[in-house]
Amino acid sequence: MSLEDMKSYGYKIVDLIAEHWDTIHTKKPFAEPKTRNDLDQIFLQEAPEQPMDSDKVLDFIVENVLPNSTYTSHPKFYSFVPGPSNFISTMADTLATGFNIFSGGWLVSSAAAELEIVTINWLLNMYNFPVKKGGGIFTSGGSMANLTALVTARRLKCGDDFSKAVIYLSDQAHSSNIKAIRILGFKKEQIRIIPTDFEFRIGINKLKNAIAKDKLEGLQPFCFIANAGTTNTGTVDPLHEIADICEDENIWLHVDGAYGGAAILSKKGERMLRGIERADSLTVDPHKWFFQPYEIGCLLVKEASWLSGTFSEKPEYLRDVEGNESEINFYDYGVQLTRRLRALKFYTSIKTYGLERFRNAVTYNIDLTEEVEGYLRKSKVWEVVSPATLAVINFRYHPINENLDESTIDELNQRISKRVMESREAVFVTTILNKQIVLRMCLINPKTTMDDVLETLNTCVRYGAEILEELKAK
Repeated sequence: MSLEDMKSYGYKIVDLIAEHWDTIHTKKPFAEPKTRNDLDQIFLQEAPEQPMDSDKVLDFIVENVLPNSTYTSHPKFYSFVPGPSNFISTMADTLATGFNIFSGGWLVSSAAAELEIVTINWLLNMYNFPVKKGGGIFTSGGSMANLTALVTARRLKCGDDFSKAVIYLSDQAHSSNIKAIRILGFKKEQIRIIPTDFEFRIGINKLKNAIAKDKLEGLQPFCFIANAGTTNTGTVDPLHEIADICEDENIWLHVDGAYGGAAILSKKGERMLRGIERADSLTVDPHKWFFQPYEIGCLLVKEASWLSGTFSEKPEYLRDVEGNESEINFYDYGVQLTRRLRALKFYTSIKTYGLERFRNAVTYNIDLTEEVEGYLRKSKVWEVVSPATLAVINFRYHPINENLDESTIDELNQRISKRVMESREAVFVTTILNKQIVLRMCLINPKTTMDDVLETLNTCVRYGAEILEELKAK
C-alpha cells in the first residue's frame, strides 16, 4: 500500500473507534443472538487466492463483525466483570501493534522492557511490595498470572517432587485457579476447597483444621490462594489472619486480586485490602478495574528472582541477547517467549490522566454500588442477598406482599434476566449464592450512572410483575 492509501485506511479505522467511544451509550450493549449456522452463512468461505478491495473488506467487518459483538465497555454492561477500557490506552495499543514491538528481551527492545519495569514498579509501590527485590510480569490476563504464580510456588516449595503437595482455596475462588491446578498436574485428591462463611469469606478454623489433618497424614501443605475481590460477590478474605497461618506453616500465600486488587486506589478499598502486602505473589488485572483494554493481566512477586529462577532457559539461539543482570529479559519471567508490548497502554494512560483520575473513578464505582444497595433496601420488591462489596452487589426480585416459595423466586429471577437479555438493553445475568438464583451487578464502569441502573431496575420490576402474573395464571 502507498503512504496515502495507508493513511486513508488508518483514518477510517480511527474515525470508527472515536465515533464508537462517543456514541456507545446510544447502542445496545448486547449483540443480537446468532446461531452458528447464522454466522456460517455470513462468514464461512475458503480463503481467497486473489486480493479484495481493502475498503470492501473493512465495510464487511463494520457490517457483520462489530454489530455481532457485545460491548463490555457499555454503561449497561453489568455482568461478569465489565471492560470499561479508555481511549488513550486504545490508541497506545494501536501504536504497539502498528510497530509490532517485541517485548521479550532487553537487547531487542530495551525501551519496551524499561516501560514494563517502570509500570511494574508503580504497581509494587501501590501494594507495598519491595521495589528493589520485588518484581513482576504483564500477562494476557488473570488466568495466566495465576498459572505463573502457582508454577513458581510449586518449584520453590516442592522442588521436583510434588506428589504429596496440597493446595488450598475457597469455594469462591475463581475458576482460573482450578484450571491452573489441573494444568500443573495435581490430582483431585491434592486440592482442598474450603467452605466460606455467610459473608463468603474463607472459614479460618476450617482452613486450620484442613492443614493440621493433612500434616498428620504426611502430606505437604504448600500453597493457599486467597481472594481479594471474588467474582461472585467482591468479597475479600481475612488477609492478615491467612498470612499469619501461611507464615506459621511455611505455606506460599498467593492472593488473587484479579478483580478487586485495583480497589487499592480508593480509601475504602485500601481498608478492605489490608494485609495484601503480606502475599508472596499477587495477581491483578489492569484490563478490569484499571480500565485498560484487553489483554493485560499482571503478576507481582516479593522477589523477582523467584520468577527468573522458575522460567529462565538459556537456548543457544538467545546467547547473544542476554544482557547484564540489571537488564531484564521478560521472557525469563514467565511462559511466553514472544510477547506483545502490554506495558505501553498502561504507562500512557497513567501518564496522560494521572493516578488521581483513576482513584476518583474507582471511588465513584464503590460509592455508586453502595447507593444502589441503599435504594434496593428501601424497596418492597427487591431483596439484597449480598451487600455492596468492591462495586459488586447481589439481589433478587422478591415482592414482600407475595407469599412465594424459593423455587418460584428462583424462576422469577431467571426469567427476568432472560427478558432483559432478550431486550438487549442491558447485559444482566444471574449467579447462584446460598443455593438461590440471584441477579448480580458489577458496577466498575465510570460511565455508568444511577439513572442507568434505575432504568434497568425499573424494567426488571415491570418484567417481574408480568412474569408473576403468568405464573399465577398457570
